[in-house]
Amino acid sequence: MTGPGEAARATFRDVFAVGEFRALWLAQLLSVAGDQLARVAMTVLVYDRTHSPLWSALTFAVTFLPWIVGGLGLSGIADRKPRRQVMITCDLARMTLVCLMALVSTVVAASAALWVMVALLFLVTLLDSPFKSARSALVPDILAGEKYVLGTAVTQITFQLGMVSGFALGGLVVAGLGVRAALLTDAATFAVSALLIGVGVRRRPAAIDVAGAAASHPSQFAEMLTGARLVFGNVTLRRLMLFGWLVAFYVVPMGLAAPYAARFHRLPLAVATGLIFAAVPLGSIVGALVFSRAVAPARRQRWMGPMAVSSCGLLVLCVVQPGLIASLTIFAASGACAAYQIAANAAFVAAVPAERRGQAFGLANGGMQVSQGLWFIAAGAAAEAVSPAVVIAISGGLGAALAAALAMSSRPAAADR
Repeated sequence: MTGPGEAARATFRDVFAVGEFRALWLAQLLSVAGDQLARVAMTVLVYDRTHSPLWSALTFAVTFLPWIVGGLGLSGIADRKPRRQVMITCDLARMTLVCLMALVSTVVAASAALWVMVALLFLVTLLDSPFKSARSALVPDILAGEKYVLGTAVTQITFQLGMVSGFALGGLVVAGLGVRAALLTDAATFAVSALLIGVGVRRRPAAIDVAGAAASHPSQFAEMLTGARLVFGNVTLRRLMLFGWLVAFYVVPMGLAAPYAARFHRLPLAVATGLIFAAVPLGSIVGALVFSRAVAPARRQRWMGPMAVSSCGLLVLCVVQPGLIASLTIFAASGACAAYQIAANAAFVAAVPAERRGQAFGLANGGMQVSQGLWFIAAGAAAEAVSPAVVIAISGGLGAALAAALAMSSRPAAADR
């Protein structure tokens, strides 16, 4: 996957030597940490007022379900409009919406105000689709070959690091300062992200204009169909996308974090919830570092299947109702195995035409987000009847079975390619 004339192995120093990537990296770290802090705030707030695993999971799912609309309907904006402009606009709009959430939180004693905040959170997440599609499509223009692979690892590590810091600190901030402070911090991260992108990323024309396709002015619906046909009609792209969608099965502990944490009485609920939220991404940081540096490029795709099976299968251990430390260890190990997503992402971008990256990434990312949201709702409903630990174990078992089926189909798919 290296470019012409490029060294077989790049280093993280090579990646961070690119100024535009540094700006995107720092912007991502800040905004992701702020987002997770807000998620902790909302999840804890809803569970504290309803004491319902289902409503807690529904609140967390609200941050994923808008991708049903955004993944297909809005991601194409990242191809039709300059990607830098799309990211800045989304950041500023989300900053405004989160400030409104903080304002509403001052009257959160009223049940209506609580659901107004959830609705605003839905809109904030809706704008995440064009932003992430634009960012994912822009990075291959900034980094090439093995640098892109390492850049993908850095992106995943940064995302997980932002989640760890946001979740872990989020529990403390919510417990000590309250929901309003957490939301205002989230709004500030969007403002700084917009500034970093505006200053550190250079202007580029819209990708479809560059490809010469703008003159035909296809309809929004036609573009959605084109993107869907591109991804679902290609055996390799479809398989890689489905590997990505397995995330729903191994991150289900995050959807049930509050009710799972409720049985550990030695810590405040917000703190225990934040630790459970942080365990999976913390493991992912370690896994991404090891996978990107210790595994040779030629072997990464061969490791996808076994690692995907392991990331889900480890959660079956939760059936024995482990204690907090054991639970955190299981979740972290599962997250470490999820580093297979680096190989899936690199192979996916290599197979997608540059002028369709935004639409393709929007569909792939949208499926990942929607599958998580829907699975969180199902898990929350199941946790009303059985313990959250049992639900997590069942989710892991199902995910491992599907991962094994995808791994078995990889050889024929590779032959087709």
